[in-house]
Amino acid sequence: MHSAGKVVVAGLAMVVFAATAYGYTTLSSLDGVTRSDVIGEQDEAKPGEQPADGALDILFVGRDSRNDMQGKPLSPDLLRELRVGPNGDDLTDTLIVLRIPNGTHDVHAFSIPRDSYVSMPGGKDKINSAFGGGKAAEAQRLRDAGETDQAKIDQAALTAGRRATRQVVEDLTGIKIDHFAEVNLLSFYEISKAVGGVEVCLNRNTQDRKSGANFRKGVQTIDGADALAFVRQREDLPRSDLDRVRRQQVFLASLAKKVLSGGTLANPAKVSDLIEAVKRSVVLDDAWNLLDFVAQMRGVTGGGIQFGTVPVVNPDYRYAAPQHPTWTAVQVDPAQVKAFAAGLIGKQGTGTPAPPSPTVDVANAKGAAGLAARVLGVLRDKGFTPGEPSVASARRTSVVRFPADLAERGAEIAKQLGGLETEQSASVPAGHVEVVLGQVYSGPGANGGGGAPGAGDTDAPITSGGVVCVD
Repeated sequence: MHSAGKVVVAGLAMVVFAATAYGYTTLSSLDGVTRSDVIGEQDEAKPGEQPADGALDILFVGRDSRNDMQGKPLSPDLLRELRVGPNGDDLTDTLIVLRIPNGTHDVHAFSIPRDSYVSMPGGKDKINSAFGGGKAAEAQRLRDAGETDQAKIDQAALTAGRRATRQVVEDLTGIKIDHFAEVNLLSFYEISKAVGGVEVCLNRNTQDRKSGANFRKGVQTIDGADALAFVRQREDLPRSDLDRVRRQQVFLASLAKKVLSGGTLANPAKVSDLIEAVKRSVVLDDAWNLLDFVAQMRGVTGGGIQFGTVPVVNPDYRYAAPQHPTWTAVQVDPAQVKAFAAGLIGKQGTGTPAPPSPTVDVANAKGAAGLAARVLGVLRDKGFTPGEPSVASARRTSVVRFPADLAERGAEIAKQLGGLETEQSASVPAGHVEVVLGQVYSGPGANGGGGAPGAGDTDAPITSGGVVCVD
């Protein structure tokens, strides 16, 4: 995820203008932003139109590109400042969908891990390869048709790559993407500096030579190259890419809080810098009417954006065994992903109500340090809401307890943890499922780091209302 963490910034940079009338006078300054025909005329939403699937859905894509918006390579000095090498690729290293339900201001953003193994034209592959595949196929088609203008080939190929990415996300999530925004390394660097830095919090000191990360424990303000390193770091993180996704989310939530604050909006110089950064480094679909978007986003507050990740079946899926036993991907279940995405706006694809989404509390009756927190992390990655870790009296076997109305979800949780015993119980609080991990528990999360659980061991919900400490 070399360009991870920068993609929602472009959208949030425009969301800020929804907060005040000042936005209407400054919005015209964004007329110079680069556009691309990603959506297609037949799929364009009309101004003021309520999307049929119940939400306005925006796909934010981050590409590992070392070029500026004119396609010119970034200078060696700038690449050194960014702490990246000269070679990029055509992978979409970050994919985040912003869901804005019709008629509400409850905004949800969710990440799709870059290595998610999904179906696409030509077979199954990692989702981040869709862009490069679509781009290469269109370039070859044009050359075979006799086109010799390289500039035309390049632009058409980029559009095809963006459309291919949009399509594979739609197929996986069951969501119709209404708008598209794309940024690269340079955009993240410039936008994060334009807002004067973002506050983040770490559970411990951490370093990673590959990304240039070198951070201390606790709360700190980062921008520019440090901000890029913060969201690029993968080494020295317990869950590697999944923890890096969480890094993106807490950074972006904090960014949203700052951008939507009165201090930023009331500072014409900061707003001007933000607008110029967006214009220099962001690509939007050419059907996106920003003034209409501003009207839809009026009323969103600093705490009104919630972040999550699609459910993950197996983060270490050996998809190419036995020929390539070390190759791994992130296994996702399309049915689970569709239910998760639909549940964010309270509906399923069929129009029926979403099943109850319980809070899962995990009690450690095994005695292994940090076990409850690790299992909560596993369940969060599978789309459940993490509750509280606790310690229980020693017992040999594990059990999942739930109230009668959550029997189906309780059974699903038991299955996800390796087939645990289930028990309906009136003592479990409404809206909760209780997992008790016994001495013989060996399911997901059983093995992992040592040490007693600390304040940051449980994945706290991420919103733009405050700072959450992470690894």
